[in-house]
This record gives sequence, structure tokens and C-alpha cells, in this order.
Amino acid sequence: MTAQTTSFHGDLAFEASYISPDEAIGTMAVKAGLLNPFGTVHAGAMIWFADVVATTLALQGRTPTAGMQGFPLAITLSANLLANCREGHLHAQARFVKKGRRVSTVRTKVTSDEGKVLLDLTTTHVVAEG
Repeated sequence: MTAQTTSFHGDLAFEASYISPDEAIGTMAVKAGLLNPFGTVHAGAMIWFADVVATTLALQGRTPTAGMQGFPLAITLSANLLANCREGHLHAQARFVKKGRRVSTVRTKVTSDEGKVLLDLTTTHVVAEG
């Protein structure tokens, strides 16, 4: 049997904003570099987007830097991929399920332009000590 190698590439770009101590949001344009072979958004791209928006909330307005003390490191991630889309924008909204000093849990919903829920992601973050 001959081994087969396939090359993959993508193009991930989005914005995440800290809105308040209880909410972070994000927007990502759907473009060719995000699509899987079926022409819909790759699940990994959608999860990465939601995870970063959740981390933005957990950071509570702090700017992440390499090796920073107190970075909210994700230790669990539960993703429910409910639907998908081929065009438009993805919109994420992150809110705390539990906000603690060391461990926090965040629920992030990703929706389409039409408001259809595409992803329901729950992440648990622990404060990294460096």
C-alpha cells in the first residue's frame, strides 16, 4: 500500500470584544479559507473562534501576552455542532455559567446572520500560574 499525503491550509481571521464583566462577543466572516470540502465552515474553525471569544470573557478586559500570569487556560471543552452555513458571518456571544477566582465556566453560542444557532460551546478555564 502506498502512503498518501494531502496538504491542507486555511485562513482564520475574526474579532473578539470584551463588552462587560458578563459578556464578550465576536464576529467572523465566512470565506473560502474556512470551508471544509462540503462547502460549509470547518468545525475546528468554528470551535477555535468560540474558544477565543470565551477566553476574551475570562480575561475580563486584560490583553493576553505570552507567558502572562493569570491567563485563563481552557482545561475542558464541550462542543455541540448543531448546524452550519456557507456564507455570511458567524456571531459569538460568551457568558459565564460560573465565575470563580481560579476556575470559571463559560457558555458560548455561535449563530449565523439569520440568528440560527450553529454551535453551543462550554469551556472551563483555570487561572494559569505561569
